[in-house]
Amino acid sequence: MAVNRLDQPREIRRTIRPHYDPEAFGRLSEQIARFLGTARFLVYMTGFIAVWVLWNALAPANLAFDPYPFIFLTLILSLQASYAAPLILLAQNRQADRDRVQGEQDRLAGERNQAEVEYLTREIAGLRLALGELATRDYIRFELEHLREDILESPAHPDGAGGAQRE
Repeated sequence: MAVNRLDQPREIRRTIRPHYDPEAFGRLSEQIARFLGTARFLVYMTGFIAVWVLWNALAPANLAFDPYPFIFLTLILSLQASYAAPLILLAQNRQADRDRVQGEQDRLAGERNQAEVEYLTREIAGLRLALGELATRDYIRFELEHLREDILESPAHPDGAGGAQRE
């Protein structure tokens, strides 16, 4: 009885199942789905079916390989549809996964931007408060002018009204 030990690597087992790369298969399915959704594919498919029908309807009996009910053509189209539908669904699932990841990244970027805007708003508010406490040039001029008037009106000043009373 073999014990699964975590400190030893597993033995390599040969399997009968084929191995495939899911990413490579997904990329291939997206390419096929992209092609199936184009006007070029519709034109090619319409041309193929028209040639098939015309050949089998107008060719001599010994050259026609799929007579009138076109059973073989129906089989080919059914087979194509049975493969196209799952490939398209796989491509849509991969696109939905990419959209979900992109949405999450957009949400995180939006949260970061919101935090930065809030930080900058607080900084601007702080600067406005700090500037409100600073003396402006007009305020200093007003105060100096007021002090000059007070000095000129004081009795101790020689040009003031009090200086005229001493004489």
